[in-house]
Amino acid sequence: MKAIVLENPLIQHKLSIIRNKNTGTKEFRETIGEIATFLCYEAMSDAVLEDIEIETPIEKTKCKKLNENQYAFVPILRAGTGMLDGLIKAIPNAKIGHVGLYRNEETLKPVRYYYKMPKDIQKKEVIVLDPMLATGGSAVDTITMLKEDGVNKIKFLCVIAAPEGIKKLQQIHPDVQIYTASIDEKLNEIGYIVPGLGDAGDRIFGTKGE
Repeated sequence: MKAIVLENPLIQHKLSIIRNKNTGTKEFRETIGEIATFLCYEAMSDAVLEDIEIETPIEKTKCKKLNENQYAFVPILRAGTGMLDGLIKAIPNAKIGHVGLYRNEETLKPVRYYYKMPKDIQKKEVIVLDPMLATGGSAVDTITMLKEDGVNKIKFLCVIAAPEGIKKLQQIHPDVQIYTASIDEKLNEIGYIVPGLGDAGDRIFGTKGE
């Protein structure tokens, strides 16, 4: 599968906000959530709807309904939680799991410290969230853990991706569709996306420079 890139002018405008180093914590956090909502809309384009009958103020009519309980969002801690509000606005009854990974600064490989999923996770379509797909290590490990739990429908949403991360994720999990707002140029020597936006977690939570 090719990564799906959202090239809507409104999203490109919002990318310029979060890339700007002078954007404050509040605006950065809100904009990340807004982009996440757009990504969710795109990721749900193939959703299966149920036929229902409702009554409007005028008459009875047939409509389509999404079974929200069939979905689960899994943000990769901690930056992935910055995208969560944007998706909950779209599918408020989806279940939520969490994966805690941190990057070993020497090896650049992810280390797992937390994993908690909703009941019957194997029966749900899971949407994994992480603002940055850099080396791809955290995404690959998270998806591997989910598959080991029996999940077979997985999508990955990120705001910015590096070609290296896309390549790694596609090589190891070719069945997982990637949705992103931008594919950037490359990774630098310390594993950050160029031009990127810096450390998404630090900017979402206001810990930049600490």
